[in-house]
Amino acid sequence: MQKSSERWFSMAGVIAMTCVALAGFAVAIYAAWLFHDLPDGSELADFHPVTSARVFAWDGTLIGQYGQERRIYVPYNHIPPLQREAFMAAEDRSFFQHNGVDVSGLSRAMLKNVFNLLRGRRFEGGSTITQQVAKNLLLNNERTLGRKLKEAILARRLEKNLSKEQILELYLNDIYLGYRSYGVGAAAYNYFGKSLDQLSLSEMAFLGALPKGPENYKPSTHMAAAVARRNWVLGEMAKDGWVSQAEAHAAMKDPLVIQAKPLRAKYQDADYFVSEVELRSKRLFNDAIYTDGYYIKTTLDPKLQTMARAAMMNGLEAYDRRHGWRGAWGNIAVSDHWAADAQAVEDQLPPSRVAPSERPDWQIGQIVKASTGSVRAIDGGEGTIKADDLAWAKATRGLKTGDLVYVSKVSDGVYSLHQVPAVNGALVAIDPYSGRIIAMVGGYSYSLSKFNRATQASRQPGSAIKPFVYAVALENDFTPASIVDDSPVSMMGGDGKLWTPENYERDFLGPQPIRRGIELSRNLMTIHLAQKVGIQKITQGIVNFGVLDSMPNEMSMVLGAGEVNPYRLTNAYSIFVNGGYKVKPHMIAEVEDRDGHVVYKADERVCPAACTAAFDGLESPRLPRIGTPVLDPISAYQINSFLQGVTIRGTAAAARNMGFPIGGKTGTTNDYRSAWFVGFSADMVVGVFVGFDDNRSLGNHETGAVAALPIWMDFMKQAHAGKPARDFNKPRDAVYAYVNGIEEAFKPGTVPKVQAAPDADGPRPYLNTWTDDQQNDADAPITYVPSEDPPPPAEPNARNGKNQF
Repeated sequence: MQKSSERWFSMAGVIAMTCVALAGFAVAIYAAWLFHDLPDGSELADFHPVTSARVFAWDGTLIGQYGQERRIYVPYNHIPPLQREAFMAAEDRSFFQHNGVDVSGLSRAMLKNVFNLLRGRRFEGGSTITQQVAKNLLLNNERTLGRKLKEAILARRLEKNLSKEQILELYLNDIYLGYRSYGVGAAAYNYFGKSLDQLSLSEMAFLGALPKGPENYKPSTHMAAAVARRNWVLGEMAKDGWVSQAEAHAAMKDPLVIQAKPLRAKYQDADYFVSEVELRSKRLFNDAIYTDGYYIKTTLDPKLQTMARAAMMNGLEAYDRRHGWRGAWGNIAVSDHWAADAQAVEDQLPPSRVAPSERPDWQIGQIVKASTGSVRAIDGGEGTIKADDLAWAKATRGLKTGDLVYVSKVSDGVYSLHQVPAVNGALVAIDPYSGRIIAMVGGYSYSLSKFNRATQASRQPGSAIKPFVYAVALENDFTPASIVDDSPVSMMGGDGKLWTPENYERDFLGPQPIRRGIELSRNLMTIHLAQKVGIQKITQGIVNFGVLDSMPNEMSMVLGAGEVNPYRLTNAYSIFVNGGYKVKPHMIAEVEDRDGHVVYKADERVCPAACTAAFDGLESPRLPRIGTPVLDPISAYQINSFLQGVTIRGTAAAARNMGFPIGGKTGTTNDYRSAWFVGFSADMVVGVFVGFDDNRSLGNHETGAVAALPIWMDFMKQAHAGKPARDFNKPRDAVYAYVNGIEEAFKPGTVPKVQAAPDADGPRPYLNTWTDDQQNDADAPITYVPSEDPPPPAEPNARNGKNQF
């Protein structure tokens, strides 16, 4: 019996040992499988989380961000100590003491989880900051024992390969904190609109409270929980001695105020510009632009951009008002719950009819009594539509009781009436010497239409193309003293049909000074000029100037029958300001990678070696000029002078009292489909386009001078306010002489033969039409007076301001 018991005891021992061995073998196999591909953590030494690109204006203003994750990477030594301590107080107060795994903290978490299991609550992980880094960057979020084991092993490895500071830097820059924020840098900006070093103690504590569950502590939906959690973090910071009790209690009293929504940038006036920069950045860096944390410095001037947006919106609204009230966008019964009903109607409107976000003062209103213009606003205000707006509406479709409209408060009890313009347009402002795009507006409102008409809309320029035609002529034996015929012409068009162009006024002035052809925008003079020069030379010259990449050799092209976008046309006008150089328009000045290394620069010029040498008292080193010479400097100035005449005596004479030297050219296409004005001062070139997206007519007499020029003037007056008037640079080798009362620049050897002016008569007034017996050609004697004693210019003739083509 005893032997039998011993035998069974031995067998049980063998079985137990076998089970232990098998269990150990199984554990070894499981561990080998679990950890066979586990990284050692050293790769995190050079790890960079996905970081958004940040876009800055010329003066350093943040204007946008691009990224899969909105993250602003902040190095450890740039994170305020209190911000670091707020996270440690909430997540891992012994971070700098443990070696990756906090055994006591894990034990406490396991004990709590027993009660959490009984109460049906979510388990606590007990993970240290190091473990969270391991999980977030190297593992996944599955809640299994295997993952927790991997997390612990990796945490130990991370502690061996990285310093505590490196681990904390990775944690604070990688963690998701809600509100589209990855990392503390983005969270500070998205929640509070500040950088980390600008946050208050209470704001830092709030960010430290978020890792527990960002959506659970979102102030807009869970304010009480958010404040309670923030105050708990402040209490923990005081317990650990990172702040005093008094500081903690004072911070607990601070209101928790966050931004209404996370913003890509506080500056909101450059959306079209920022969107275009995104497209151009992607061409340079592909999808890395969304992940690699580039710093993009652009050419934008925020002050000018704000002026440009306002001028464009005001100008398009003015055009829209000229063409009458189109009616309310909805009508509902007058009731106490009208506001909710009105909001529901607005939600069904097409995007193009909704109030633009750029007009924050516009609000929904309901006409309560149409006969008196009584209105109530969605914010609770009541009053009447102001008299001139009420008359404007009644002149066309009128108002009805119950109509839903957009209004803005003028004063107590008085409201303005608004409608969203159907017309659109673009404005581009360029530095003519460098090609920097300093302002760009691609439409009435980016919130209503993302289509950028400055760069993506190709339209006929009309007479805005003519300066380039005349520039080619001046390069081919024509001078400011040349005479060009303004008489009827017919020819076979490219389609084989007879083409008979006309002047806008449908009259003929006969032979005229070449200047008049561009100042008064005479179509027939331009045709005769192109015939003498040769259409191939004209079209090739226009291509060389950068207006278009190619152009058919058809005579209609010289009247603007081709298509060009405002971006290119405006830039091409730079050659008339900068002395004949074609500059490359650009919006991105420089790009740096996350480490501050320049990886792209628009200005490719190289400074001579003398740039880095010690100053020796001699002349400073000079960089080569930007751009490629495409036009003789004297020819460029001659066109500049002609275009100044456009704004004094010609089709843009409405701008002659701007107070500083300007030039420019109107453009209007057939049936008034597009209206242009491209003009310049000595400092900038600005192009304005106005037209409907479907290319329908703007309406009779909506010419470049009527629809586009006022927008240009509005912008330029603001842009030059307070600045000294600067004249245009004159070419060094030009010879100056007065022709018909106007100072003209001539190339050496091309000055006309001198015929002294009769004492009695004096110089011939410029606007006097040449008679048949006075038809000079370019080589005939011409009256001029010495440039030292110029006569006063003749007053413009009113009828000459009509021609816009």
